[in-house]
Amino acid sequence: MKVFTAAGKLNEFIDPLRGTKKIGLIPTMGALHEGHLSLVERGLEENDLVVVSIFVNPTQFDNAGDLKKYPRTLDADIALLKTLKGTILIFVPEAVELYQGTVVSKKYNFGSLENEMEGKHRKGHFDGVGTVVNLLFRAILPTRAYFGEKDFQQLQIVKKLVEIEKLSVDIIGCEIVREDSGLAMSSRNKRLSATQKEEAALISKTLKAVQKDFRKKSIHELNTFVKEAFASNPHLKLEYFEIANTKTLKTAFRKRKNSSYRAFIAAFAGEVRLIDNMALK
Repeated sequence: MKVFTAAGKLNEFIDPLRGTKKIGLIPTMGALHEGHLSLVERGLEENDLVVVSIFVNPTQFDNAGDLKKYPRTLDADIALLKTLKGTILIFVPEAVELYQGTVVSKKYNFGSLENEMEGKHRKGHFDGVGTVVNLLFRAILPTRAYFGEKDFQQLQIVKKLVEIEKLSVDIIGCEIVREDSGLAMSSRNKRLSATQKEEAALISKTLKAVQKDFRKKSIHELNTFVKEAFASNPHLKLEYFEIANTKTLKTAFRKRKNSSYRAFIAAFAGEVRLIDNMALK
């Protein structure tokens, strides 16, 4: 396992392997957990080597306080990755090096994808995501890149980014990894108190209830159920609940034949913002 802070040095190592070896990329912001490890393990299964980038990207935060408080645990991250077998390279760039100068996001047109859910509530977020992912793809030139479905909207944005930038990389979406309580694993979970973490299980429990009742209840009834479930919990504040078309991510108000849907939740436990989603059948 090697750690690189400069793209040039990383590519000196990778370049001789290109053409004969498949390279997987797992972009992360660090504070790694079992969810990240599942992405790395899949990357190792499907490629000859894996690059794990660890970079807290400033341009995708619309809240300076959130950026400042985001957990940074590089030593622990490296130790965790060392528990895996396979060729893993760790890329930990400085912002100015990765952005090659001024740290600003590029403006993208992701169509309707960027105007729903996270796009409504986090201004400029997806421009920041698109910018840093594009920079990582161009710096590393991976064969495949792996993203968790917890950030399902981000996954769709990245697929659109590849189309816009005409990039030669396969985007692989991976299932959400959950804690025993059902809470989706997230780096932000490290900031939760014991009580908040216990109460945050309401998010996945609510999604499961929506999934169970999706065939027999209307979307209006499900919206009401979710709002009431969060209104009765003093530890969590619902930011949004949406049932959306899986392909377009547009909010659904009634079910249509031959369409697929997902339920999305964003909620606050104190100052910590948590998101989750679940497929509906």
